[in-house]
Amino acid sequence: MADGRQSPATGGAEGASAAAAAAAAAAPVPTVARTRWRQLGLAALLVAACILPLLISDYRVFQFTQAIIYAIALMGLNLLMGYNGQISLGHGAFYAVGAYTAAILIDQWGVSPYLTIPAGGIVAFGAGFLFGIPALRLHGLYLALATLALALALPQLLRFDAFEPWTGGVQGIFVDKPAVPFGLPLSQDQWLFYFSLAIMVVLFWAAANLVHGRIGRALVAIRDHHIAAATMGVDTARYKSLTFGISALYTGVAGALSAIVVNFVAPDSFDLFVSIALLVGVVVGGLASISGAVYGGLFVVFLPNLAEQISDAAPWAIYGLFLIVLMFVMPDGVAGFVSRMIRLLSRRGKRRP
Repeated sequence: MADGRQSPATGGAEGASAAAAAAAAAAPVPTVARTRWRQLGLAALLVAACILPLLISDYRVFQFTQAIIYAIALMGLNLLMGYNGQISLGHGAFYAVGAYTAAILIDQWGVSPYLTIPAGGIVAFGAGFLFGIPALRLHGLYLALATLALALALPQLLRFDAFEPWTGGVQGIFVDKPAVPFGLPLSQDQWLFYFSLAIMVVLFWAAANLVHGRIGRALVAIRDHHIAAATMGVDTARYKSLTFGISALYTGVAGALSAIVVNFVAPDSFDLFVSIALLVGVVVGGLASISGAVYGGLFVVFLPNLAEQISDAAPWAIYGLFLIVLMFVMPDGVAGFVSRMIRLLSRRGKRRP
């Protein structure tokens, strides 16, 4: 209007704009609060994990160390399956590559066990990247069958007479556990628990940064619709091969840690069941979830023991029953179930006056 007065419609529009701006400014606050609570929760879990070995027996510490190692392997498989959509039934082979790399370096050349861990990851990365190149032409079940063949073939190659001077044949290789450094008042099992936990934290942090960045968005785009991703300029072949390599790297690091913690490797330790256990752990823990790898690692280690305690006669029947119930109750995995419960509780909390 000419006299500078606003019409009701104009004033209402400006008021709505101001309200929208205020709402937009206030919207990130709950997200920031959730992030802070999540960080506090992670810190509390790390503190609890650090205290745990001091309260339980060395055997239980050994079991939890194995769960950490499986969690690292599952994180690698989750990058491939959960975030990139490629199915693998052969990650037990990359687990064996990392384990045998560490064992051979320690046994043949006397390399420090700590240096064999990155070496196992690098060798597994090379194997995974090279396998991923011809596998680019395969999708879905065809890729799963190709990786299944890898899991079946590698234990036979480890038994091959020509490789026996390196691999030890069917007898395998014994590896000495490293001594506790710096005179720390810890047992060997406790030290290896803390060492494995530190490696897991670093690798999980790297995976979280990877999946929440530009590369992670590209991986998810390829998983959801690879043709559309290629149309948008995503180099699907390069990302798929790199994902296979990075996934194998995580699994190789886990395999190297396993060789040091268990202090023994043999072909029978890396049969097809290892690959199946990793696949089950990823699905039970929760696909496309960082925390799901931890839940899956605990499941892989402790559920078979629990099933055996319930029934010595038919432990795998109990295992299968648990698995069926979990899939019905938690179709999105344990991580999805936990997230759903947290959202439900937060909504109920907001409704209360």
